Amino acid sequence: CFFPCSLTVRNQDEERTRRTSHELQAEGIPNCEESPAPTLEEVNAWAQSFDKLMLTPAGRNAFREFLRTEFSEENMLFWMACEELKQESNKSVIEEKARLIYEDYISILSPKEVSLDSRVREVINRNMLEPSQHTFDDAQLQIYTLMHRDSYPRFMNSAIYKDLLRSLTEKSIEA
Repeated sequence: CFFPCSLTVRNQDEERTRRTSHELQAEGIPNCEESPAPTLEEVNAWAQSFDKLMLTPAGRNAFREFLRTEFSEENMLFWMACEELKQESNKSVIEEKARLIYEDYISILSPKEVSLDSRVREVINRNMLEPSQHTFDDAQLQIYTLMHRDSYPRFMNSAIYKDLLRSLTEKSIEA
């Protein structure tokens, strides 16, 4: 992971001791996606649009780090799980992944429940009768829009973004 992910290593270790190994294995999503460190050009592009931020693994990692500080990382995790589901073609794998996404992010019993309106919840409940790669499309769009309108402006003003931008700017000046 590049710079921002290392900020919460201590917190993650503390949290890990509070959870059972079964819970950790069930999460299945690493704290960071594999990605090269972002370039100054990439980090500047993130300020141009939320879409540019979300297109790069490094951008998603930095944004996820920020969401973690706001206790809303589940929004990114849900979005990523939906993206992964869309890539699947095996019917039984689709059904299993859809069930896990539902349990992890849609169920009112989940500690990682995302905030969705009742109309979208009804659509998902109907779609779950025969899950497909597109079962969560409406919900994914709603969460993407929420992150774009709500969290993204705060991310652009956050220490996480500004520190990353400053360190890359300093490196480019030295080079």
